[in-house]
Amino acid sequence: MANITKSLLNQQLDALLTDEHDLIANLANASALLKQSVPDLNWAGFYLYHPDEDELLLGPFQGNVACVHIKPGRGVCGTALTSQQVQVVPNVHAFVDHIACDSASNAELVIPLTKDGIQIGVMDLDSPTLNRFSSDDVTELTAFAQVLLRHLDITA
Repeated sequence: MANITKSLLNQQLDALLTDEHDLIANLANASALLKQSVPDLNWAGFYLYHPDEDELLLGPFQGNVACVHIKPGRGVCGTALTSQQVQVVPNVHAFVDHIACDSASNAELVIPLTKDGIQIGVMDLDSPTLNRFSSDDVTELTAFAQVLLRHLDITA
């Protein structure tokens, strides 16, 4: 992604979410913005953490059909949630315990979403291209997640 696209992406997200307080609406628009703006993605979306069931549940996304329930610690998304660390997977087929929801996905980037100590879930990006996500992408998309979190009204 070019630098102008990167800064523009986060500016667009900020403008898009300003004065909107609905969680699902904001995540839906964020996933649509990611899918239309970030090249070479086949899936962009969110899994929301439900502590009562102790699982991630499919949230708003753009792409092919997806897995609905993911347990913490399972796959790339569950690992990101449990570790609270960004997961960059150059080749999902080499990731132990990868959950294959879409056989076209070859690389994945998952960013945990936590605000004020509350685990909201994860932002998940898949690409059909191996080694798709560079360190610049990780920096920019982590910043995107931070802009998103600023706009989410989350209470315990």
